[in-house]
Amino acid sequence: MITLSDEATSVLTGSFTYYRRVQSWLGGDLLADDVPVVDGGEEIDRTLRVPERVTLTVPRLDRGVSYAPTEATSPLAAYGQRLVVLLGIGLGNGAIDWFQRGAYVITDSTADGDAVQVQAAGLLWLIDEARLVSPYQPTGGLVSTLRGLLEPALTVVVDSGLDDRSVPSGVNYDEDRLGAVYELLTAWPAEAHVTEQGYLSVAPAADSSTPVLTLTDGTGGTVMTWSGESTRDGAYSAVVARGTASDGGQLQGVAYDATSGPVRYDGPFNPLPVPFFYQSPLLTTVAQCQAAASSRLATLRRSSARRITATMVLHPGLQAGDAVTATSSALGLAGQVCIVERLSLPYVPGEMRVTLRVVE
Repeated sequence: MITLSDEATSVLTGSFTYYRRVQSWLGGDLLADDVPVVDGGEEIDRTLRVPERVTLTVPRLDRGVSYAPTEATSPLAAYGQRLVVLLGIGLGNGAIDWFQRGAYVITDSTADGDAVQVQAAGLLWLIDEARLVSPYQPTGGLVSTLRGLLEPALTVVVDSGLDDRSVPSGVNYDEDRLGAVYELLTAWPAEAHVTEQGYLSVAPAADSSTPVLTLTDGTGGTVMTWSGESTRDGAYSAVVARGTASDGGQLQGVAYDATSGPVRYDGPFNPLPVPFFYQSPLLTTVAQCQAAASSRLATLRRSSARRITATMVLHPGLQAGDAVTATSSALGLAGQVCIVERLSLPYVPGEMRVTLRVVE
């Protein structure tokens, strides 16, 4: 959850005035301080390599300024321009509480009639498109390897609780730069996300534990409709993580889903284990294999866990990965802890939609 002031938080419980301001930057140059957005919003899906997507509709001509991407330095061109999105909550008497929602790189911009349609993505897009020109062979620890893959395109901030162990000799990454990043994070194990300020925060892999919002239905509730979804695709009850010891011997760690969830090992989902196999040269001890297996299993549970979708009153501070509690008489939920896995946030007044993973 993006930290909001106490005044803004109190206003969100009722009706409020919703503001937006979109800046366009190219390097260190501010090209436009207030792009005139008439429609748009963001979509976040934690299962995607680049989770964030932003779409905007902008007038082609506004106050004598053309926003058509006709030049390499046009505010909405796709030549390195980044959008900084700020949202505001009206506090009354003309006061506005502004906060930064995120930073995004423009991927596509098209002038169509009187409007410009803009597509943008999270800053991991820069890493995804920057394939490795030659094989990358790290020689230091995990932190320096991660920074070598990401910086200077994306600044990395690593939590002090992570062990910066050495990378084994012989590790070699070929073309997929972002794939190498995710392999390193899984083997660590760690999780990373781009913050609203535009840097990559890396921390030990763990779900959010403290709910930041309560979603309820009925009188005075925050949710207008609930729905559910279920699938066997991507459902695993165990993960086998394999590595290589210094003497060349194969190492292995196994993690079983021992929760009370519907895909748990030795449950009705399947009486036999349904394993996912993962191998990395970064794993050099059994303990590292076991930790990676447990972390990978937690990630896989996101795609197969019981999910519910809520159409709810707008909350501009809510982020993917936040923990919430859900209460619904229709779904039989009472204070159920859930994690936000996907969300759709409009930048204009309207409803937002969130997909929640039920924490069993």
